[in-house]
This record gives sequence, C-alpha cells and structure tokens, in this order.
Amino acid sequence: MNRTRLSVNINKVALIRNSRGENRPNLIQFAQDCEEYGAEGITVHPRPDERHITYNDLQPLKDVVKTEFNIEGYPSERFIKAVCKVQPHQVTLVPDPPGVLTSNEGWDTIKHKDLLLEVISKFHDHGIRVSIFLNADEKLIDSAAATNTDRIEFYTGSYAKNYYTDREAAVSQHIVAAKAATKAGLGINAGHDLDLDNLNYYVTQVPELLEVSIGHALISDSLYFGIKNTISMYNHQLR
Repeated sequence: MNRTRLSVNINKVALIRNSRGENRPNLIQFAQDCEEYGAEGITVHPRPDERHITYNDLQPLKDVVKTEFNIEGYPSERFIKAVCKVQPHQVTLVPDPPGVLTSNEGWDTIKHKDLLLEVISKFHDHGIRVSIFLNADEKLIDSAAATNTDRIEFYTGSYAKNYYTDREAAVSQHIVAAKAATKAGLGINAGHDLDLDNLNYYVTQVPELLEVSIGHALISDSLYFGIKNTISMYNHQLR
C-alpha cells in the first residue's frame, strides 16, 4: 500500500499576509519551512479576486518548492495560461465559479467531459500531472477516466460533516469509488475539511490514497501548536 503524502495548502497564510499589504508572514519562507518540517507538498489555490494566493506568488513558489508544487483552480483562460507558464508538478482542477468562498463540490465529469478533455490535454502538453476534484461517486469514475486525467481528488467535505454521526457510513462511498478509480487506472488524492480528528480514519479506510491536501484546519491548528508541531501531528495521523 502506498504511503499517503501530506500537501499543505498555504492559502490562509497568504490571506494573513495580504491583510496588511506587507510581506509578513513571508509566504516563500513559510512554504520552505513546511517542507523542512515534514510536508511532502505545497498546495495553492489562486482565485479570481486574488484574496489570498496571487498569480505573482506562483513562480517564486515553484522556484523554491523541492517536494511537490500543486496549483488548484478553475480552468479559466488566465489560470490555464499561468499554470502552463509556471509548470507545477500537479494541477488540480476544481469547478468553482467566481466569488465562492471555498470548493464545495466536484466536477460533473459527464456534463463537462469535453471541457476537461481540452484543458487536460493542454496541461499534458506542458508535462503537468492533472488531478480533477470529484465527489466520491462510483458512477463518475468511468467518465472521469475518459477525460484523460491522471488523478482524481475526492471532495471530503461531506465525509467530515458526517464523521461524528456515523463515520462508517460517511466513508463508505469513498471506499467504493476509490476501488473503482484504482481499477480504472486513476491515482487518488483527497481534500477538504480533513483534520486531526477525522484524518486517520479516512486514510486507513480508503485504499491506495496517494495524497491529502489540507489547509484551513492545519493552519488553524498551527496557531495553537506551532507549524512544526502541527505538521508532525498530521503526519502522525497519516502513519
């Protein structure tokens, strides 16, 4: 079984920086520190209003990240152009319309198959691995594979919401969808609302999980525990 890697989403760090219009905290140094403390990837999600990560942050981050640089976002013309120029290790496509606070659902890979096929082909031409945000629905796996994506990232918001009520039921669709994805030759990532309470159960139940991307909960926890201790705590849950 593959060991699940931790990618730290640093959007909230950029949000704090932007609130004062200064370079504090230093986003580049923070990303480097996360890697030094045990993160195996750095994730960013530039949005149209650039309220946290800005497009000007992308190249400087790519220049220093030594593990894996993952850029998330909706495939607008501006986003596609920026990602192809920076050439991160991975791009994760999300179906967010402009103005939303956070990603809250996956792609309808049947309805948007042609769009995804076209966009994914562009990223592949630049040697970029592609993952697409997907609800844990077995019925979407075949159409996801048909887009030629390399990986899928399961949206885990509903899992986190229902974890305390019935964690077995909350994770059941993820298990089924993960097995179907592996059979279809897709790599599996996951993200959204994973935290120190629900992470270990998820990674022990969902087979062949390659990577989790965690931002809001991890950065919030670091206010109490410090970023070095927090990354260690999350890695402990992954082991």
